[in-house]
Amino acid sequence: MFKYWFSIPLWQRVIGALVLGTALGLWWGPGAENIKWIGDLFIKAIKMLIVPLIFFSLISGIAALGDLKKLGSVGGKALLLFAATALISVTLGVTLGNIFQPGIGLEVAMPEGLTDKPPPVDWIAMVLRMIPDNPIMTMAEGNVLPLIVFAMLVGISVLMAGEEAAPIVRGVDAGAVVMQRMTLIVMELAPFGVFALMAWVAGTFGWASLIPLAKVVALNYAGCFIIILLVYPAIIKFIAKLPIIDFFRGIVDAQVVAFSTASSNAALPVTLRCVQRNLGVSRSVSSFVVALGATINMNGTAMYLGLVAVFGAQIYGIDLTVTSYILIGLTATLGSIGAAGIPGSGLIMLGLVLGTIGVPLETIAFVAGINHIMDMMRTMNNVTGDATVAVAVGRMAGEIDVEEYVSDDDI
Repeated sequence: MFKYWFSIPLWQRVIGALVLGTALGLWWGPGAENIKWIGDLFIKAIKMLIVPLIFFSLISGIAALGDLKKLGSVGGKALLLFAATALISVTLGVTLGNIFQPGIGLEVAMPEGLTDKPPPVDWIAMVLRMIPDNPIMTMAEGNVLPLIVFAMLVGISVLMAGEEAAPIVRGVDAGAVVMQRMTLIVMELAPFGVFALMAWVAGTFGWASLIPLAKVVALNYAGCFIIILLVYPAIIKFIAKLPIIDFFRGIVDAQVVAFSTASSNAALPVTLRCVQRNLGVSRSVSSFVVALGATINMNGTAMYLGLVAVFGAQIYGIDLTVTSYILIGLTATLGSIGAAGIPGSGLIMLGLVLGTIGVPLETIAFVAGINHIMDMMRTMNNVTGDATVAVAVGRMAGEIDVEEYVSDDDI
């Protein structure tokens, strides 16, 4: 029985749990709250991963840059494009959320002890809090922003230390791999958590709860399509100055693998093959940019984090301020960088964004059931972005075979 269960792809198990949980909730009604504890267990497991996953992933990602002096213009251009597309993506997510307002109509009571007002922000105090007095205490208390600053400083210091820090780099890389494996273990609980949470949502709020969730899924796909069909082609057209149709023909295999696995890491070998053999980018540039992108370039996740943050504020009746939107942009961009290239990592990073702007973390319970469906599209977005930046950087560095790029004989 267990062998048969694990032979079914995770995404199929999650979708099956979503359908069955929704049907049970609509039939059972408010009584479905009796199994909500199973979903709460899944959410607690996700929260457990936030601090260590961010810490190890950020340091590992920065360390993956190698020697900054040797990277030169290639690394700088890649990082600039990654940062620019991430900012565009989170802005798009926030914009879609505010225009179409998916959370309107689903009114949820605020958890006890919280208010519907965003926490006031004292920028000076916030800047001071970003430097932790005690990094260990920061981790214990789950204060993510100071943790991010500390992790980035550690990563930069590792780069500056060079070869002497090699043992630390190996340890951090191992820690990142261990946390990724733990995330995969937790995600095996997803079908059970999704089943219970969707039963609770459908049973408590009825059919009215399904429309907002469907809107979130639709907006997630729409946002990713906008990025894939407008933002990335603009980079290919105006920065790389290459034909757009040839780019998509060359990267389609990687897109299919990314969509089906919902994992940038799983798609990495195929992405490298497509970028090198179909798009003609040199091995040195493609290996560096694509591997780095799989670590820190999560544009689909950035868009998703902005969208769901606005959705959460809407269902709890929180009026976000300009400061809130600035914090969403900052934390969603950093969260997308810290997200591991494995299924479910975006859901973990969601806790970072929600906690910063005062939106209850219980929002995760509403989107957990539909997360994997969105994760598939977000991953395809991420992988397409990695290839886009690799082509653009390769073109600017003169490290691309244009004849191979425009060839119809893709292998």
